[in-house]
Amino acid sequence: MARIAGIDLPKYKNGDVALTYIYGIGSTTARGILESVGVDPNKKIKDLTDDEIVAIRQEISKLKVEGELKSEVQTNIKRLMDIGCYRGIRHRKGLPLRGQRTQTNARQRKGKRKTVAGKKKVTK
Repeated sequence: MARIAGIDLPKYKNGDVALTYIYGIGSTTARGILESVGVDPNKKIKDLTDDEIVAIRQEISKLKVEGELKSEVQTNIKRLMDIGCYRGIRHRKGLPLRGQRTQTNARQRKGKRKTVAGKKKVTK
């Protein structure tokens, strides 16, 4: 199992898919990394040589990934909350940021439905 950027990559997956397990690397970036190193994207991680893994590590070290990227994202969110802009207020309230409707849906951001005390059930 190859360990790159502090992540154990699954050894039976193709190289381009396995690299997406690293936070901050998507499929396009993964293919670009493998192309610049000269590794076939369809090659399994277990079949990579040590030299190829070292080359991939060096290429990824040029990017901002994992902890460094997560801390930058958190800093940006905190900055938005501190200046009190619209997006910062939405972050603080735990609501969607980008104009989605909230009367219905938005359960991912709002969490489990909260019941209202004293509300009577409709009887037929």
